[in-house]
Amino acid sequence: MYRRTVDGELLDFGTTGALRDSNLLMYDRQTETWWQEVGGEGVIGHYAGRRLEQLYLSIVSWADFKATFPDGRVLSRPSSGRSYGSNPYSGYDRPGSTPFLFRGEEDPRLPAVERVVAIERGNDAWAVSFTTLAGERVVSASVGGEDVVVFWTPGTASALDAGTVSRGRDVGTAGIFSPVGPDGETLTFAADGEGNIVDTQTGSVWNIFGRAESGPLAGTELTPVAGRIGQFWFSWAVYRPDTVVYDVGN
Repeated sequence: MYRRTVDGELLDFGTTGALRDSNLLMYDRQTETWWQEVGGEGVIGHYAGRRLEQLYLSIVSWADFKATFPDGRVLSRPSSGRSYGSNPYSGYDRPGSTPFLFRGEEDPRLPAVERVVAIERGNDAWAVSFTTLAGERVVSASVGGEDVVVFWTPGTASALDAGTVSRGRDVGTAGIFSPVGPDGETLTFAADGEGNIVDTQTGSVWNIFGRAESGPLAGTELTPVAGRIGQFWFSWAVYRPDTVVYDVGN
């Protein structure tokens, strides 16, 4: 997700219908610049070489969203005639699948359609796989001198697995946050024996939105950190082949 204002100009976007390395190319209607979806860089046109400002985005289950934001607003177009729960790309992300229309060289460090959390800061790029996160639940890192913590929880269905999104296998979801607490202290996080994410300083329990649900810090919210959550590895690796991949043993 990106901010759609460039040099004070509010842009409206559409899809070109074209792919680059099997990744969407967007265009803006004001200048007809073509923009790469991953990275948000203008590749052809007036804003070529410019980058859109990345904003925080995570795909979460409806159940998780409702539980945390019971008064949240939902975009709905019931009269559009579209079946938003259907998936025309059934099986796209099944383990061992070959990315559709991708003709580039695959990076063998992770499976091509492995979901990752990927962060770039300046010249540095870092990624951790959902498979690793499912085992660890919490991973801390420093990327370009910025400390971050990544949470993972189960309960979010793949939108690309089954013909109906609601029947997709559970791939979980993640969140990226600054580990700095309300008083400016750096918190450390871990998964407890029940799979909850807790901070070791107070034992407060945190959800996937970076909000403390119980304990001394209940109601406190961590600051989200912009990054790619659920990006397919093949797509990210083409964009940033210099990415450092998190290894549990290191």
